[in-house]
Amino acid sequence: MLPTPDTSHVPYTRVYEPAEDSFLLLDTLSAPSETAFLSSRFGGASSSRTAPLIVEVGPGSGVVIAFLTAHAQTILGTRHVLACGVDVNRFACAATVGTATKAIKEAGGSAGAGWFLDAVQGDLVTPLRAGVVDVLVFNPPYVPTDELPRVPVPVESEPAMTTFEEESQLLALSYAGGRDGMETTDRLLAALPTALSARGCAYVLLCAQNRPDEVKERMRAMGGGWKAETVGTSGKHAGWEKLQIIRIWRAIRDA
Repeated sequence: MLPTPDTSHVPYTRVYEPAEDSFLLLDTLSAPSETAFLSSRFGGASSSRTAPLIVEVGPGSGVVIAFLTAHAQTILGTRHVLACGVDVNRFACAATVGTATKAIKEAGGSAGAGWFLDAVQGDLVTPLRAGVVDVLVFNPPYVPTDELPRVPVPVESEPAMTTFEEESQLLALSYAGGRDGMETTDRLLAALPTALSARGCAYVLLCAQNRPDEVKERMRAMGGGWKAETVGTSGKHAGWEKLQIIRIWRAIRDA
């Protein structure tokens, strides 16, 4: 079993603490079926070939992107990967950098760790150029709520200290998903065809209230060879899959 990155430095009053959904992502991405899939697309990459770019949108503590970066050789079949995170919460960005840095250091060069670039404050994939993301991971705010919390203004305009109310709002950004828990996720799904590279794939976590079967059908109906399948679950609760991870991808055309 691959070690879970240390997040003891993370300020959990401001940043989402790793929970069942986070650990389901770790288990799924390191499962034999997914390492085989990822290695078939990216394995064998070297310094003479464009390194795959891994992006986690909304990394929170950074536990998932740090895990992928630290164990790149095992999970993607190559250590020649670049990784970064994008989060609207500036404290999550700082936490992610710390988690990734520690995880890579603890993994050591011989373990096949990749290179972590940075975590930037931004809304979903807006800070990224089109068509550059090879592996996108998204653990969205999936809980149905009456409304979405306000997105923070850019970091340059924010004070260094936060009030209890502001901290509560930062945490709400990590779970409050609006109508059907899908308002933020729907925006990300709509952006995938533009954000992903030709060989790109996305892993998106959903709960039962998000209607994952409908989401998969919607992605398949986009045309252009898009596929969507459930590749990880937290088990059935009262006949429903409580949490699912769906993989969204296309057959490689010009990898």
